[in-house]
Amino acid sequence: MPNSPPDLQDLPELARAIKTWGAELGFADVRIADVDLAHAEAGLQAWLDAGCHGEMDYMASHGMKRARPAELVPGTVRAIVARMDYLPSGRDGDWRATEVARQHDPQAAVVSVYARGRDYHKVLRNRLQQLAEKLKDAVGPYGYRVFTDSAPVMELPLAEKAGLGWRGKHTLLLSRAAGSTFFIGEILVDLALPVDPPTGAHCGQCQACIDVCPTQAILGPGRLDARRCISYLTIELKGSIPEELRPLVGNRIYGCDDCQLACPWNKFAQRARLPDFDERNGLGEAGMIALFAWEEEEFNRRMEGSPIRRIGHERWLRNLAVGLGNAAAQRKGDAAIVAALRARAGHPSELVREHVAWALARHLA
Repeated sequence: MPNSPPDLQDLPELARAIKTWGAELGFADVRIADVDLAHAEAGLQAWLDAGCHGEMDYMASHGMKRARPAELVPGTVRAIVARMDYLPSGRDGDWRATEVARQHDPQAAVVSVYARGRDYHKVLRNRLQQLAEKLKDAVGPYGYRVFTDSAPVMELPLAEKAGLGWRGKHTLLLSRAAGSTFFIGEILVDLALPVDPPTGAHCGQCQACIDVCPTQAILGPGRLDARRCISYLTIELKGSIPEELRPLVGNRIYGCDDCQLACPWNKFAQRARLPDFDERNGLGEAGMIALFAWEEEEFNRRMEGSPIRRIGHERWLRNLAVGLGNAAAQRKGDAAIVAALRARAGHPSELVREHVAWALARHLA
């Protein structure tokens, strides 16, 4: 990596400027950490050895490089870590109560709040790149790499080390100022900027997130078995959702926010500063029957620029079939649900047909 850092005496001022530029670009908080993550290696290895990553082979494919940013980008000595809030604007009242109410409406299609707007990868990467270029304008050429959930780096330990928050018992990052409804992104740099101190943990004896998890995927404080997590099942899993878990998925068709909805710290959740995360396609109010009727062309068109598009139409229908099957079990004899499912019973995809057949059987049971 090329390295032309300013004089060391300028670095504290440079760090303050980075934080100011970050705020101007829409980040809610920007902090700086060193990149020594040796403390996280044992936990990562144990999690992988237990198979808790499921089909997410990318979690294991780089070995311990994930905990060694300087091996990923030689010359790296610091990480600039930024937080961007995503709670959509335009809705008044208690957002958590609204989301819980939708979970109890059998026909509502529940999409994780973070996924209702524009793909966060694109938004954060663009803003981080602008921040990196502002830094370049100030100091001249330097070595850096921008990423958000897109490189083999343990982002949450970096964010925790930088003082953006602490790891909650559900393993998500928590901030006293903003709960957990935010994205994080990083810039690895070869500038020896002053680092920020970490915060302490503030969960205390609370284990609301553990108790509320529909599939009991949170095995204990800080221990998540992704194979049982609804977000994994509806997003990462490529094949059939295990039958014993399908009834527990309820009407969650993309992701799951239950642990966040139960967390007391999310009473401090902040609305997004950028319009990119405003809801699109009515995903905060949509019904499953309407979404299940989308053909592939409509799905691709409507989900253009959305994180949802990456699962593809087939898995979209798989997820909705499970949700409709659970709705059918609650609303015996609902002709609209049965008709929607029967319309997909002969779908070309074996995966879709399997889940539709299961859903129809729920109606008859």
